[in-house]
Amino acid sequence: MPKILSADLAETIQAELSQHPLGAGMDALHGALAGLVSRRTLQRRLAALVREKRVFAQGEARGVKYALALPLAPQFAPQFAPRFPSRVATVLTAQEPDTVQVAGEVYVPTSPAGDEIRAYVRQPVQGRKPVGYNRTFLEGYVPNQSAYLAPEIRAHLHNIGRTPNGARPAGTYARDLMARLMIDLSWASSQLEGNTYTRLDTQNLIERGEAASGKDRREAQMILNHKAAIELLVEEVEDTGFNAFTFFNLHALLSDNLLANAAESGRLRQRIVEVSGTVYHPPGIPQQIEAWFHMVLNKAGAIEDAFEQAFFTMVHIPYLQPFVDVNKRVSRLGANIPLIRDNLCPLSFIDVPERTYVEGTLGVYELQRVELLRDVFVWAYERSCQRYMAIRETVAEPDPLRLRYREVLIQVVADMVRSQQPRSEAVVGALLAPLVTANDAPALTQLALDDLRNLHEGNVSRYRLRLSEFRAWQALQRPA
Repeated sequence: MPKILSADLAETIQAELSQHPLGAGMDALHGALAGLVSRRTLQRRLAALVREKRVFAQGEARGVKYALALPLAPQFAPQFAPRFPSRVATVLTAQEPDTVQVAGEVYVPTSPAGDEIRAYVRQPVQGRKPVGYNRTFLEGYVPNQSAYLAPEIRAHLHNIGRTPNGARPAGTYARDLMARLMIDLSWASSQLEGNTYTRLDTQNLIERGEAASGKDRREAQMILNHKAAIELLVEEVEDTGFNAFTFFNLHALLSDNLLANAAESGRLRQRIVEVSGTVYHPPGIPQQIEAWFHMVLNKAGAIEDAFEQAFFTMVHIPYLQPFVDVNKRVSRLGANIPLIRDNLCPLSFIDVPERTYVEGTLGVYELQRVELLRDVFVWAYERSCQRYMAIRETVAEPDPLRLRYREVLIQVVADMVRSQQPRSEAVVGALLAPLVTANDAPALTQLALDDLRNLHEGNVSRYRLRLSEFRAWQALQRPA
């Protein structure tokens, strides 16, 4: 049988791979196409398809499997480019003709504009032009007229991020997911800073106060700082927003015990800083930093769309570098402010590859272009929605009594601990009596007792308690 023409070979290989959704090895592929193409030619053409990102390759040596690039899941906006993470792979042929080694990286699928930015920032720093802060990038943005996210993208994000809690009090949905969100966002955001804690390590630290052995203490501190900052955003949603108070306190919580000079925590920087790995030089005059910082917050606060607000924050806080460090962490948590407020699915950054995120940020720093970071933002939000929408049916309906008297319960538990009171129905009832109606008092007494029984080091911040206060109280308790 004659060999297949070269022009048709790529389509023939892809057609065969479409019959193997979990991937196929070289032996299986050559067995199916043996009458059409030689093994060596098939190997060369597969390598070309991998380089073109039309086929993915995973594994090593004879264990390599090939699979078609996945399309966008049908429930997510078909007008967009594929959003599944792709494996950008380099295929190297070894001495043995049938041996292939694959060295790859997981990368978020990008738009053509995103590809341009990635190609530029991957050049050695010697090939990139040094740049300073471009004030017109911020000043030229007009809220609700300018837009980094096109209308169809915003509509898509609202469609997938909408929750059943949209008409309920601000922050209801995030509170329902509090335990999962705290672990996911603390872990994922810390990973983007090079933190090596696993998700299980993070869960043990947050829920049990157990630091992972063999890890740098700064890594544990970073995660606990995220926990405290997330609690601020969720528990104080009515008081947080795009204002200096919120962002100063976010920075103070996220930078706690991590800065060389503790006095710089929660304050705008007064000195020049350098950002490693880039040719971008942030502004250095304190008066300008302060003026532009307030301009960022004012413009963000004026934006009506929650997703445009979130993405604007991710662009302009790191670009300005208003703090001596921890700017990207502040921007990631700040991006969640409008999502939590509007009861949209939160953005956890789960599974976002660090290199993708860093290169998107470099595109903003060095080119004032947002397309690559936008690709990351949209994919990351889709990924978060896939996770949280899948589990939303398992989230218990909030107790209306607990929701109504949430602040009262926090106050009573905190008073019990600070005054070193024993876990007693009579004491709890006496504290509640002047604060609630007589009809609600019995049920609220039981809720407060439940909270006291379930109090541990991983949730004391919920009641605005210090760890030392809890430990002192805990030492006096006896099993009820």
